[in-house]
Amino acid sequence: MLLAAVPAFADPSPALDRFSLSVGGFSADPKLNASFGTAYGALQTGDVKPGRVTMPRISADLLLGDSQGISFDYYRYKRDYSGGIDSTTSLGPFGTLNTFGNANISTKLDFAKLSYKWWIGSGNTVFGLGAGAAYYRATLGTTALASVNGQIGTLSESSSGSTVAPLLEIGVRHAITPDLRLFADASGVWKSSGRFHGNIYNASAGVEWFPVKNIGVVLAYGVTNIDLTRENDFAESRLKVKLQGPSAFLKARF
Repeated sequence: MLLAAVPAFADPSPALDRFSLSVGGFSADPKLNASFGTAYGALQTGDVKPGRVTMPRISADLLLGDSQGISFDYYRYKRDYSGGIDSTTSLGPFGTLNTFGNANISTKLDFAKLSYKWWIGSGNTVFGLGAGAAYYRATLGTTALASVNGQIGTLSESSSGSTVAPLLEIGVRHAITPDLRLFADASGVWKSSGRFHGNIYNASAGVEWFPVKNIGVVLAYGVTNIDLTRENDFAESRLKVKLQGPSAFLKARF
């Protein structure tokens, strides 16, 4: 008789899944502040609220063994704003740049991250540490009525850039039951040098409920701070966005 030994994984913490895929949206009320570098100086919007936006979001987690894994997350922020702005920028000995009346502002950010995670603990509560990389691409554009030393005209500017930056994550998972779980996560992405640099910070907390074995819903509340700068040939463009609001996902686990 031949005996074959087949290796088997031990059961992970009930707060974790072997594999999961979540698809849903983040409904945020953004606060925007943008600065556009132009040949005549900086055009600044000040703080504006373009209105609530729902961003599509997808995430996946794969557990390797019982305490390590890979995590993926992607979302897109896209919002246009049309409204009044009024700013004055000194050009030194060259005069002033005045922006007034209505301005059209378009913003778009694609963000994706991939990280390797270590989970500490084996009971109903586990703590996670993650490290990896994030890719993001931002596009910023505006059309506004402006005056340079009394000469009035339409000022149109756009700026875009993409980069890869290091990522750190922390998190905690707690299983009240295998089908009802709580979680909290925080992550930070930063790049301090290069033509396109800045930081993106995120924090969220929520609950997972599985009314059936493999399909559940996830409800969360999160805050994301985005601060990105792109160096232009003659100036720099900067995009600052604060997003906060609820998220809802459909989650499949295996």
